[in-house]
Amino acid sequence: MTPLLRAYFAAALLSTLAACGGGGGGSSVGGGTSPTNGDGWIAGVYQPSSHYAALCQNPRNGTDPVTGRAYPDSQGTTLDENNFLRSWTNELYLWYSEVPDVDPGTYSSTSAYFDILKTTATTSTGHPKDRFHFTYSTASWEQLSGAGVDIGYGVTWDLVANTPPRQVYAGYVWTGTSAAAAAGAGVARGWEILSIDGADMINATDQTSINTLNAGLTPTSSGELHAFVFKDGSDVTHNLTLQAAAVTETPVPVVNTIATAAGQVGYLLFNSHIATSEQELIAAINQLKSANVTDLVLDLRYNGGGYLDIASELAYMIAGPGPTAGQPFEKQVFNNKHPNTNPVTGMPLTPTPFHTTTQGYSTTAGAALPYLGLPRVFVLTGPGTCSASEAIINGLNGVNVQVIQVGSTTCGKPYGFYPQDNCGTTYFSIEFQGDNAQSFGSYPDGFSPQNSVVVTSAVLPGCSVADDFTHALGDSTEGRLAAALNYAAGQSCPSPPTGNSAPPAVSALDHQAVHRAPWRENRILQR
Repeated sequence: MTPLLRAYFAAALLSTLAACGGGGGGSSVGGGTSPTNGDGWIAGVYQPSSHYAALCQNPRNGTDPVTGRAYPDSQGTTLDENNFLRSWTNELYLWYSEVPDVDPGTYSSTSAYFDILKTTATTSTGHPKDRFHFTYSTASWEQLSGAGVDIGYGVTWDLVANTPPRQVYAGYVWTGTSAAAAAGAGVARGWEILSIDGADMINATDQTSINTLNAGLTPTSSGELHAFVFKDGSDVTHNLTLQAAAVTETPVPVVNTIATAAGQVGYLLFNSHIATSEQELIAAINQLKSANVTDLVLDLRYNGGGYLDIASELAYMIAGPGPTAGQPFEKQVFNNKHPNTNPVTGMPLTPTPFHTTTQGYSTTAGAALPYLGLPRVFVLTGPGTCSASEAIINGLNGVNVQVIQVGSTTCGKPYGFYPQDNCGTTYFSIEFQGDNAQSFGSYPDGFSPQNSVVVTSAVLPGCSVADDFTHALGDSTEGRLAAALNYAAGQSCPSPPTGNSAPPAVSALDHQAVHRAPWRENRILQR
């Protein structure tokens, strides 16, 4: 894990971190004055990014084991890599005009320079406008995005309160992982963390303890051992040692049907838009189609996003060809330098359609997708419902498929990007906003159910319901699923919770899914 990623995860737990500086304010925009250090920088003047691409301080040799292509790297310098990022940002970043033009020669660290190449503006509710700006080593990115492999215990941590007294729970445990097998019985959904490696999760305020907690929540290498103390729903404590490993996520772990007076209701838990989810989603829809479901509850409470194409496939499989024929799933709106052309592919700007066939992520491309043909869908949401998951909501709304939201306000991420490799690092910087068929894509504070105590500017019919840690996901008595079933039967919503109704104060990660890698909180497009 890079230092930037480590800082990102640390911010998820703490709300008291000092804000990062933006280069110290030592550069002026415009003026055209050459710097005194002779590195060639002139404020406001940009060479094409291609002029610096693959000029590397430490060039790679040989062939990429994933793509089979020879590395394009040539000998260069850190300054070349910084200049590439400066020009690339100016060309493609959605809010390029809000990025200060800081001399790249004043940064000896490319990761530190990249960190300042973003807007510092906020939304109307005080959120940072750009909350997702990060890097991966290219080798790690290829492994993670292709196979869903990550370092962890196989548990999704739910961060309900991020300041003392903190509340951190096990939200979902992946089968066949360290957390599932710990001490025989394993960790169970709803167990609260009391301490990690002796550090008090609930009340610690000193930096040493906080660092210990972060290290235990987000291990960085396979084989790490961390001692957890949990409390279950009966107030019984459990002392377990969890060992980090390279774990492979099952993105669609629960699919079942629930018999109701109005017919069979399908339930589908979908946790990540990774490549392997394509095959699993197709199998799930076929299973529900064979069961003749008349309604669907789509559980996205822990789904932070991923590949937009997979979101499009699932939206089509829910709605079918009727409302989606000839309609865009999402229109990508780039910065004002590129009104008609996709600046990454060089092709005319065309929207992502509702895909009716497989795109080849984990199946053979071109096969017809199954579909349910439903006029409405119930979506279970939380603050960790982000980006590509929000695109499903927005895309279906755009073609008048009714989306009924049950849960809490989503993270608010109508933006996306194309991953960009340079010199062995893959960069993620916001490049477009996603609009639906009705040209709506402005929900930077998320979607909220209509009866929320505090609503956002994007309100959906449905019920505000807190996460229920006392029942398994997919259990018809679990709070959010039960509320969806009752709503479908014409019953009223339960009283909305006051603690989970407001939009997230800093980011979705302040409340949920601490374990999740940043790339899973986004829309990602392939070239």
